[in-house]
Amino acid sequence: MTPGRPGDGRIGAGIQSVILVVDVANVMGSRPDGWWRDRAGAATRLVASLVSVRCREVTCPDGSSVVADRIVAVVEGRARGVASPEDVEVVRAPGSGDDTIVEVAADLVGEGRLVAVVTADRGLRARLPEGVRAFGPRWLRDLLDAAGSAAP
Repeated sequence: MTPGRPGDGRIGAGIQSVILVVDVANVMGSRPDGWWRDRAGAATRLVASLVSVRCREVTCPDGSSVVADRIVAVVEGRARGVASPEDVEVVRAPGSGDDTIVEVAADLVGEGRLVAVVTADRGLRARLPEGVRAFGPRWLRDLLDAAGSAAP
């Protein structure tokens, strides 16, 4: 296949290109490491570590391979003030992070993009548009740990 625009699904050799949308609050909350003492700091470290996943071929929980050529980190509450690393797009939810994630995913799907959302939130997963893949925080944490970017 011929490479196309980011997230349009065309990488070639059986590898799909996706836009990874990360539920930052949910991923932070998946590891009880004291993140609640400094939510903004924990979110900043997590968002910065996401750079290590961008444009890497990774294996999904179902065994397929993808390349996250674009990463969108959705933050809410006290974490809204996090810096935005060059290779990670930070979306600051004005209210509910879940509502913002659903909106972002729907907009991207409407543009014809392939989207994967990282969250363990079953209610959020049920609200995602048809065709959006969902991966759990452990999958992302394992990728970050393997890349040497253990995030809070």
